[in-house]
Amino acid sequence: MKRFLLSAASMLMVVATMSAQEHLKSLDGNGISNNVKPGDDFYLYVNEGWIEANPLTPEYSRYGQFNVLNDSSNNRVKRIVTNLAKTNPQKGTDAYLIATLYEAAMDSVRRNNEGAKPIKPILDKIENATPEEMTDLFLWMHKNYGSPFINIGFQENLANSQEYAMYVDGAGLGLGDRDYYLLNDKRNKEVREAYEKLIEKQMINAGFNKKDAKRIMKNVMKIETLLADSTWTREESRNIPAMYNPRSFAQVKEMYPNVPWDRFFVETMGFEAPEQFIVTTINTAKQGDNLLANLTDREKKDYYLWEIVGSASPYLSDDFSQTSFEFNKVFSGVQEQQPRWKKALATTEGFLGEAVGELYVKEYFPESSKIYMEGLVENLRTALGKHIINLPWMSDDTKVEAMKKLNSITVKIGYPDKWKDYSEMELDPALSYVENVQNARMWAQNEYLKKWGKPVDRTEWGMTPQTINAYYNPMNNEIVFPAGILQAPFYDPNSSDAENYGGIGVVIGHELTHGFDDQGSQFDAQGNMVNWWTPEDKEAFENLTQGLVDQYSAVEVLPGLYANGQYTLGENIADQGGLRIAYTAFLDSQKKKGVDINSEEAKIDGLDPTQVFYMNFANLWANNIRDEEIRRLTIGDVHSLGKNRVNVSLKNITPFFEAFGITEGEPMYLPASEQVIIW
Repeated sequence: MKRFLLSAASMLMVVATMSAQEHLKSLDGNGISNNVKPGDDFYLYVNEGWIEANPLTPEYSRYGQFNVLNDSSNNRVKRIVTNLAKTNPQKGTDAYLIATLYEAAMDSVRRNNEGAKPIKPILDKIENATPEEMTDLFLWMHKNYGSPFINIGFQENLANSQEYAMYVDGAGLGLGDRDYYLLNDKRNKEVREAYEKLIEKQMINAGFNKKDAKRIMKNVMKIETLLADSTWTREESRNIPAMYNPRSFAQVKEMYPNVPWDRFFVETMGFEAPEQFIVTTINTAKQGDNLLANLTDREKKDYYLWEIVGSASPYLSDDFSQTSFEFNKVFSGVQEQQPRWKKALATTEGFLGEAVGELYVKEYFPESSKIYMEGLVENLRTALGKHIINLPWMSDDTKVEAMKKLNSITVKIGYPDKWKDYSEMELDPALSYVENVQNARMWAQNEYLKKWGKPVDRTEWGMTPQTINAYYNPMNNEIVFPAGILQAPFYDPNSSDAENYGGIGVVIGHELTHGFDDQGSQFDAQGNMVNWWTPEDKEAFENLTQGLVDQYSAVEVLPGLYANGQYTLGENIADQGGLRIAYTAFLDSQKKKGVDINSEEAKIDGLDPTQVFYMNFANLWANNIRDEEIRRLTIGDVHSLGKNRVNVSLKNITPFFEAFGITEGEPMYLPASEQVIIW
C-alpha cells in the first residue's frame, strides 16, 4: 500500500456477532468461478466473474478494486468541490482556494485560447540568459521550477529521525528508470522513441520551430542518458545503509565543486548551509556536477526549457494534453484520456488535499469506523507479537528489540489531528491555470522550507484522508490508514469478521509487517537507522528473504519477462506477514466471542469463515490489466502484480491449503519444506 488504543472488550461492542443469517457483503459470491479450481489458480477462482464483469475501458491501463474505490471517492470529492463554487466562498478561505483551482482546471476554453502564452516569459528568460547569467539561471531554476542536474533538500535524518538533515542526491530522470535509456531491447527502444517524440512535439506546441525542437530533444536525451548511466539499479535503490554517507559542508564542496553552494543556500533555501550533509547516491550526484561543468550553455538551456515545458504541459492547452496522452498510450497502454474533471480533481487534491479531506471526512467518515479500526489494529498488533515471540529462527535478544519496536508503532486512522493551514496560499481567477499552479507550488515549497531547524513534526500525514491506500513510515515508526480505504471490500461494518479481517485486517497486518521487512527492519523503535539484530539472526532473516525473492523471480508475467523478486521483496514480505498475522487475529477474535468457526452455524452463505477470509483477500486484488502496464509495473513498481500478490503469497500459507483441500500436485500447492515463513 505506503495513536488510538481501544480494549478488545470495547471493540466487541462495535462488531456484530456472527450468525447463520450473515451474508457476503464485501465479497461478491457472483465473482467465484465455476470453471477454475482453488488449487489451480486461486486468484482466478475468486475473481473470474469480477474480471469478466469489469472489462477494461479505454480510459484505463489497469482497472481493479482500488480503481472502483477511487472512482467512488472521486465522485464524492467532485460533489464536494463543485458545490463549493455555488456558495460564493469568501476570498482566502479553503473553499475559495479549492473552487478557484478546480474552475481554472476546468476552463479549457481559456487554456486553449492562451496556448503556451502563460509560460513564454519563463522560456524567454532561459533563452535570453547571457553566459555570465548561467549560474544565476541554475539557481533560479532550483528556486522555482525543479532540481536540474543535482538534487539538494532535507528530510528526516536516517541516524536521528527527530531532526532534519540536508541531503545531496542525483537528479531525477524523465522516464523514471535507467533501463529505458540504457537497454536496447524492443520494448525499451519503443518507450525511448515515444519519449523523444513527446519532447519534440511539446517543444513545437510551446512555440519552437521543428529544427530547434529536435535539437532540444537530442540535448535532453543526451543529458538524461548520461544521468541514467550513473543512476542506481532498482535493486541497488533498496540498500538504505548505502545511502547514508555523512559529509561535512567542506567535503561536499570539494566533491561537487561546480555547484555554487554558498549562493545556493542563501538564494534558494533562504538560510545558511548546515555543517553536515548526507550524500545518498555519490556517483549520480557527481555526474550532475560534471555535466554542470562540461555542457555548453546551449545544452543546459535546452535541458531547462524541457524542464519548464514538461512540468507545465498538464496545465496548458489541449494540444499539450493530447501529446502527453500519445506518449502514455505507448508507455502504459491506456487508450483514452481521463475526463477533464478527473484531471482537475487530481490537481486540486494534489495541492489542497487536506482542505478537501477535511470536508470529505465530515460527510463520509463516521466515528464508528474509526473506533472499529482502533480495536482492529490492536488485535493485529497482539497477533504479530505472538508471531515474534514464537519465531523459531530468532533469538530471545533480538525478539526483545522486535517487541520494543512493535509496541512503539504509532497508529494514525482516518484523518490528521490538526489540519494544514492554507491561508497564505494566493490563488486568483484572473491568473492563468499554470500561474495558479505555480503559486500553489511555491506555497508548498515555502511551507517545506519553514521546517528547517525545527524538530520533525510527527503529526503530519503523508496521504490525504480521501486516499485509497495506507502506508508505513519507518522513520516515524508509524502506520497510517486514511479514511478513504475504510470501505468495502476492505472494510464494511455490515460485513462478517471473516471478510473484514481478510480485507482491512490483512492491510493492517501488511503495514505492521513493513516495520520488519528488508528495509523497515533496519530502523529501531524510534525510527532511527540502527542495527538491533544479532549477526546470526540477521543472517537467518536474509536467508529466508532470499527464498521469497526466488519464489517471485520464478514467475513469468509475460513471455520472456519475469517478476523482480528482489525489487518487490519488501512488499512481498509484508503481503505474506499481513496474511499470517490477520488470520491469527481473526481466530483470536472469534475465540473471544465464543464462535466455533468450524461449526455449521458459523458458515456464511455456505462457506467456512476461513474460506471467506482468504477469498476476500484475493478479492482485493481483482483487476484487468494491459500488457504494456504489466511491463511498466514490473520494471518500476515495488509491488508485485495483483495476481502474484495472491497466488505466490498463499503458497506459503498452510491454513489456506487446509481450508480449500489443496493437495500435492495442484499448482497452488507448495510442500512445507519449500514454504517461506518469515513473520
